Amino acid sequence: MRVKICGITCTGDAETAAAAGADALGLVFYGKSPRFVTPEQAAEIAHAVPPFVQLVGLFVDAHPEFVREILTAVPLNLLQFHGRETAPYCEQFHRPYIKALRMKPGMDTYAAMAAHPRARGFLLDAYRPGVPGGTGESFDWQRVPRDCGRPIVLAGGLGPDNVAEAIRVAAPDAVDVSGGVEMAPGRKDPQSVAAFVQAAKQAGKFSSAGGLERAGAGKCEGVEK
Repeated sequence: MRVKICGITCTGDAETAAAAGADALGLVFYGKSPRFVTPEQAAEIAHAVPPFVQLVGLFVDAHPEFVREILTAVPLNLLQFHGRETAPYCEQFHRPYIKALRMKPGMDTYAAMAAHPRARGFLLDAYRPGVPGGTGESFDWQRVPRDCGRPIVLAGGLGPDNVAEAIRVAAPDAVDVSGGVEMAPGRKDPQSVAAFVQAAKQAGKFSSAGGLERAGAGKCEGVEK
């Protein structure tokens, strides 16, 4: 089970999350978020990230030039798009990316995934009108598809106390947390981070998904592997 700690705003929190066993750290480049970091802050954080921990940049309907500015300043491994970005928009940066899907009631998840045939995976988050993410709310984990052929990252309202149950129900390939391990917006609580990572990793051992192996187990209709 892969674990991403999102909303990192300082080197100390990056080091704490990495030491706890996080596989990826998220940097938020969305000005309206309390976890927003500047290119300068992000570059400093990147220097504190050890080898083999992925650095993920989160964007929300950003101007392409802003994304390119960040890519020049920060060694991101993966892009994460949380807005209304189309496949051509996401693909223009020639970097691996995942697309966030807000699980609006009645949404055709498979169709939304099919619209991004080159996405490396999909992050499924709770839906709240006008808010692109970070709501601290969860959604019905039974809605997570188990046969889409690409990795699924589960987000939304997760914390140390419920991540094991979320993994049991949804069988994702990875989990993502931000506010659920904070002592204040943008500042991580070391004990909560460690507890979250431990609970997720332990639950992942017993998940029927088999970790990232599930990515090759099937194929969504209309979705390329």
